[in-house]
Amino acid sequence: MRISIDEFAKVALRTAVVKEAARVEGTDRLVRLRVDLGGEERQIVAGIGLHYEPAGLVGRTVIVVANLEPARIRGVESDGMLLAAVHEGGLTLVTTDSPAPPGAVVR
Repeated sequence: MRISIDEFAKVALRTAVVKEAARVEGTDRLVRLRVDLGGEERQIVAGIGLHYEPAGLVGRTVIVVANLEPARIRGVESDGMLLAAVHEGGLTLVTTDSPAPPGAVVR
């Protein structure tokens, strides 16, 4: 399904720096991340635990969808969505190739 440029413009993609990361208790797959979106910190839950160790995520700049409605995942609130590419070899986080400040708009 294709969407119009106007529909795409509604999606707020932002850079975020991972400040903390830990597995959601009782799961192997879910990781709870505390991210800095440039003056605002949020908690995001992502199903990346089989591919990334939480400690290795701290300090990385990732791309998030910043304007999703919050959701509860396994009882934990998630306020955004981390972007990742899913492929035959596993999963790869969408990151920046050079430093970008937290909260930078992704276009």
